[in-house]
Amino acid sequence: MPDVTKREFLKVSGAVIGGIAAGTTVTAAERTDRFIVSTKGKADLSDLTVVHEMPGINYAVVRGDESEVKRSVKSYEADIQIELDSPDVNEEAPTLEDSDYEGDPGDVLQWDKADLDVPEAHETTEGEGTRVAVIDSGVLETHPDLKEPLNVDLSKNFTDDGGDHNPVAGDDHGTHVAGIVAADNGGGTGVNGTAPKTDLVDCRVFSAGGGAAFGDILAAVVYSANIDADVANLSLGAYPVSRQAQGQFYGKVLNSAMTYANKEGTLLVIAAGNDSADLQHDNGTQVDLDNDGEDETLSGGYWISLPNEGAQALSVASTGPIGYGLSFDLDDVDSPADSPAVYTNYGTNAVTLAAPGGDYDISLTDPVGGVPAYAYDLVFNTVFSVESDEDGESEQVPGYGWKAGTSMAAPNVAGAAALVKSSNPDYNANQVEAALKKAAEVPDDYGKEYYGAGYLNVVDAL
Repeated sequence: MPDVTKREFLKVSGAVIGGIAAGTTVTAAERTDRFIVSTKGKADLSDLTVVHEMPGINYAVVRGDESEVKRSVKSYEADIQIELDSPDVNEEAPTLEDSDYEGDPGDVLQWDKADLDVPEAHETTEGEGTRVAVIDSGVLETHPDLKEPLNVDLSKNFTDDGGDHNPVAGDDHGTHVAGIVAADNGGGTGVNGTAPKTDLVDCRVFSAGGGAAFGDILAAVVYSANIDADVANLSLGAYPVSRQAQGQFYGKVLNSAMTYANKEGTLLVIAAGNDSADLQHDNGTQVDLDNDGEDETLSGGYWISLPNEGAQALSVASTGPIGYGLSFDLDDVDSPADSPAVYTNYGTNAVTLAAPGGDYDISLTDPVGGVPAYAYDLVFNTVFSVESDEDGESEQVPGYGWKAGTSMAAPNVAGAAALVKSSNPDYNANQVEAALKKAAEVPDDYGKEYYGAGYLNVVDAL
């Protein structure tokens, strides 16, 4: 585990921000062993251990005593450790092994690909000639649906836990995200990704000890740009973050990395978050910021959700059906596939697009095919389980399962962006985003705050 202070970086105890109780969402703690430093001016890093150089921007991540850091550079802040935030439903989400479903699981269970008309899009392109980086918890390279698209040579571990790019422990979040982008159906018996012919690069930023360091995320963004990734998917984030004090520094360095990536042609597709939060109206709240027993009133855009509200971000909200497992017919559901998910963050200027990420009504517990009916409204794709082999050693066994979240919506957009780039190889990152936005439409009966430009339309974007 990394060294962190006992003091939480996000001090908003008990406050209700944008419809959520702060403290129930992502927490971030300051690290005492690593720092993000500006390399401008007379910075001298010779007495420090450089963890990430981040060529292309004027920042680096270093390890050392704060006293030495203070002597070596003019501007710095402690690195921070961020925990992954997912809807509670994922804690009990079943896998295909729990069901009695027979046949190719990609045929019926992937309502997200059906609603996006991905098979029709594949008549034009499957993402050939593109590269997508998945900045997440690692991608299982032995999964039969990910072996072909995964570029093992470029995949990299950005943490300091000593492992390789593969996931550690039982965290299959990144494997699920990668499958949504690029699963290639494992020779005809698995699941489908939106861009199965893209070159998939795994950038692991979540460590064996838990959490992801902000500095590792920044380094992965810069790396993605420097290996000419056309798209980088970030199904991660921290909310709420103050725009004041240290928040100004973190926002500045993040914007520097994101602007650099955009300039280099890498479109950053980022999950909007799973707090049911109105990111557009998160002011006017009474919060005891300094723990003096008196509340202060927040105003002037106090909070920001990072990295999805950073510069050049394509922020993705989540949608999903309710009742798909009762009929396996998207025309016969309680709520359509393009309706806002109960957990998704929203906000008119904080969301760029909406896409399938899964929804749920936890009361739909009656079993269908051996699993609760609500599970079929989640997104189905690649996962793995951890089992013990005959020698008692643990091994990661590839499989398939359900998850929900803006974490699942973002890779649907990332895969679509790869298809647009494949069809239009001369497009830069802004042109790819513009094509996706132009093709999208806000569904009837729902507000723009849940959709930005609208619901993802892959076929028309091509």
